[in-house]
Amino acid sequence: MPVAAHRDAAPAAASAGSCELAEILRRYGAAYDRTHRIAPQRRKAMRDIERCRTAALGGHREFCDDCGFERFLYHSCRNRHCPKCQTRERDAWVQARTSELLPVPYFHHVFTLPHDLHPLVLASERNQRALLKLLFDATVATLLEFGRGELGGTVGFTLVLHTWDQQLRTHLHVHCLMASGALTVDGSRWIAGGGTFLFPVHGLSKMFRGKFLDGLAKLLESGELDLPPQLAWLGDADGRGVRLRGWLPAPWVVYSKPPFAAPKKLVEYLGRYTHRVAISNHRILSGDDGQVRFTYRDRRDGDRVKIATLPAAEFIGRFLNHVLPDRFLRVRHYGFLANRSKHKSLARCRALLGVAPAPCRPDQPHTLADWLRTILGTDPTCCPRCGDVLHRVTLPRIVTHPCVPSPTANPGPPSHLVPWDSS
Repeated sequence: MPVAAHRDAAPAAASAGSCELAEILRRYGAAYDRTHRIAPQRRKAMRDIERCRTAALGGHREFCDDCGFERFLYHSCRNRHCPKCQTRERDAWVQARTSELLPVPYFHHVFTLPHDLHPLVLASERNQRALLKLLFDATVATLLEFGRGELGGTVGFTLVLHTWDQQLRTHLHVHCLMASGALTVDGSRWIAGGGTFLFPVHGLSKMFRGKFLDGLAKLLESGELDLPPQLAWLGDADGRGVRLRGWLPAPWVVYSKPPFAAPKKLVEYLGRYTHRVAISNHRILSGDDGQVRFTYRDRRDGDRVKIATLPAAEFIGRFLNHVLPDRFLRVRHYGFLANRSKHKSLARCRALLGVAPAPCRPDQPHTLADWLRTILGTDPTCCPRCGDVLHRVTLPRIVTHPCVPSPTANPGPPSHLVPWDSS
């Protein structure tokens, strides 16, 4: 059983001594590795996060000949589970989705799996891949069927997988951003939906439950899942369908409401989960004496910010539960937003709604320097002290972990400047 977190209801704020996820993994990752079996993809995520923006990945030295300014910058790991990476990709995703919004009401749906299924999902990477895909498939089939039945056409929506809660516990659900309306099959007409009500939640929940359990039964029948000891009875084919429904009798939670703010705000909200996972560095307060302290919002107590304390091994285990299988897509588009037909379908929707075609987006920044100019309004190629041009020298990688192979024997930057982490 997981070790329970100690919670303090006092207001929480990051202090000057706060640490990062990478530091937690450097301190306690080796001990965790000795006592736990870690899947290859999770091990890779640990290694990448530890080395991100350190000399282990190489980088470059920038200096100014005019005033003597000098700094060392190191490369990012670009792992999608790293809290330091993916900012550019996230911002580009938000801009792209915002440009696709139609001038119609939007709805925010959330489809959640019962917690009784968590041990089965987390039993192996194979289970994780199969059952999270089934979560997407059941959600998609439910929404498309309701779109055809209630509106008489093809709806368009984006799904974003979210697997954690504020305390890093497993909470498997998908967020959905859906336009209120549908495009007829032949594309001749736009069918408007409601502004305050779209689909009945009870009906969505019932259909979603049925489709997921049918898919689960097929996976079990074909032997595509690894069964943990406490769920070994799922391997018995006799009466499996009836027992499955008896095992999970409660209504499955489906949320469906208009967005809490404008659709653009919901896109920005979902953007937080598209290219990062579980916890941001600013929430981690300390990692001393084998304990990790971090902040979380207590949704059941007026959204108050509190502090949780976990043993380091429990904290690392909770984080690794949210590392997705390799190449598993967290964000997917369906209906008239499906990638294969999105541009044509969106243009048709805009024409039927009587709005101008989407303006051509300006060229997006391609390099880190371009993004910094766009976001911060500063030129990173100029000296921050005197404004002269910065010169750049490439630095080799430096071994900082025994498991990391050394690509070179070059000693790297001078010993009197040790900027091991440039984040």
